[in-house]
Amino acid sequence: MADGNIVHVVGTGTIGEPLIGLLSDARDELGIDEVTFYKHTPALTDRPKIKGLINRGANLAVADSKLNDFQELGLEPIYEAEEAIKRATVIIDCTPKGTGLMNKEKYYTKYKDRIKGFMAQGSEFGFGKMYALGINDEAITPKDKFIHIVSCNTHNIAVLINTLGIENGKNILKEGRFLCIRRANDISQSKSFIPSPEVGTHKDEKMGTHHAVDVYHLYKTLGIELNVFSSALKLNTQYMHSIWYDLKLNSKINKEEAIQKFIDNPRVAVTHKKSANLVFSFGRDHGHYGRILDQTVVVIPTIHVLNNNEVFGFCFTPQDGNSILSSIASTERFLYPDTYEEKLKFLGAFLLQEV
Repeated sequence: MADGNIVHVVGTGTIGEPLIGLLSDARDELGIDEVTFYKHTPALTDRPKIKGLINRGANLAVADSKLNDFQELGLEPIYEAEEAIKRATVIIDCTPKGTGLMNKEKYYTKYKDRIKGFMAQGSEFGFGKMYALGINDEAITPKDKFIHIVSCNTHNIAVLINTLGIENGKNILKEGRFLCIRRANDISQSKSFIPSPEVGTHKDEKMGTHHAVDVYHLYKTLGIELNVFSSALKLNTQYMHSIWYDLKLNSKINKEEAIQKFIDNPRVAVTHKKSANLVFSFGRDHGHYGRILDQTVVVIPTIHVLNNNEVFGFCFTPQDGNSILSSIASTERFLYPDTYEEKLKFLGAFLLQEV
């Protein structure tokens, strides 16, 4: 391992690019000496993005076999792919589904004794202990070298439950039902757009889609077993995911109390806007790299309470911003196990209270 705290990000997609940018911009505040990143494919259309990250102070790593291709694009890699892994203090894998698990097997396990910690994003079930900032921090121990940062919609569902269904560490959620209304693809992607709404199937017999399954396992790290079920559909939009929720509680609550609980949670943004494009636009104008880093944006006018114990409503999922925040929190925990909470205070400026 090289001298100093080196954070290496693998992948430059919808999570990787803004994560590299934020880590680079906040190096001093976060106590990071160097940010390195791996780019897999030498594409001419990606050149401005790579140059932008290099200009922010991040160092490029590529596979030996592709070195000449990158140089032909006018990009000068500093490290070879495995060399960048070997010299890192912390690694954050932001590659597409399944690749993180593959990289763990091929590279990360090999260097686990010299690297402080590894993270993978989204759908890498089995990579390590599941984590979302503010949800299960107490479940993470110094032994947990491999951390699975849950997906953006899992963060959203988790914080809804945390705000209304957990009281003083005790589970008061009788049952939670969620409909994940997903965007077709990100505005940074030109593939996989769909011409019309597309409904998803319920692959899990007890919990429906992977969103409920993931949030169930996330809370299980705290010894809490949830009664949750989720469905999903994709809409032909590129703006934001939204979620319809129905939380039935074991205790009484009224509408004003539910609204106040959301307002009081620092990781929840509230809004009176009902259109995803208006919320997205606010993030573009006021967020770092256009990202809202809160775990959810709760739409106040949609909150409804039935029978004094069941809360319904809609919320928007910040596009990958919540995963970025958890990734940085986990990075700081690996680098500064005793003082990481102090370091994270700096990120409070990026959390919006109202959109």
